[in-house]
Amino acid sequence: MKQNRMFLNWLVGVGLAFCMVSSAVAQAMGERTAQVVRIKGQARYSTGNNVWQPLEVGTTIRAGYVIQTAADSFVDLVLGETAPGPSRVIVGNVITYTPRVEQDVIRIFSDSVLAFDKLAMMKSGADEVTDTQLDLRAGKIFGSVRKLSPASRYEVKLPNGVAGVRGTTFTITAAGVIEVTTGSVVVSWTGPDGKPMSQIVNAGYQFDLRTLSLTPLPPEKQGQPYISSVSVAREVAIDQTIYYVSPRVP
Repeated sequence: MKQNRMFLNWLVGVGLAFCMVSSAVAQAMGERTAQVVRIKGQARYSTGNNVWQPLEVGTTIRAGYVIQTAADSFVDLVLGETAPGPSRVIVGNVITYTPRVEQDVIRIFSDSVLAFDKLAMMKSGADEVTDTQLDLRAGKIFGSVRKLSPASRYEVKLPNGVAGVRGTTFTITAAGVIEVTTGSVVVSWTGPDGKPMSQIVNAGYQFDLRTLSLTPLPPEKQGQPYISSVSVAREVAIDQTIYYVSPRVP
């Protein structure tokens, strides 16, 4: 009886210690933000209270915010503080923006709704631990994510599953089509029998959650960045604005 009581006390002590460590880690995680660096067309955002307001370049996006794009529109964001100086250069009516290597990039395409469920970060020695949880409720997004530290997490929630990203360039639709051009994405979902299932999507492949089919990307998408300086430059004739949103080489 005495041994059982001692064992029970030990378990309680371990549980309390674990809770304290978890709480300390949670408290150590600070806020991470995203900033809008380009808007084409129209978009709006809500801070989670269903009150919508127009989205503007320079708007800081925090956890709990929701962005909605209109038809024939898109929004570009970078996660983390924007770099001052030469990363943002204005020459006449041409604006260029090049995120630092440590920044992640998101493009929200037209007719899309993206919620930022969690944006957090913590410095751990030389590493930076980040926790990014997005909820793609409608439409399509492009993402360029730097190589993450082992303890970091970057997830995109879908109506029919979850995509876990690791240092990757990808496009994801709310319907469940995941295209990967660099790196890899792990897609998880619940099968018809209620059991959890997963699929690794490596560079050069696409996965469709609706049909559970894994197929090679079309040749024109193999190894090509979705947002390139060439494709963006073609838009100069329309709005005389250029944004280079691919992370530059250090």
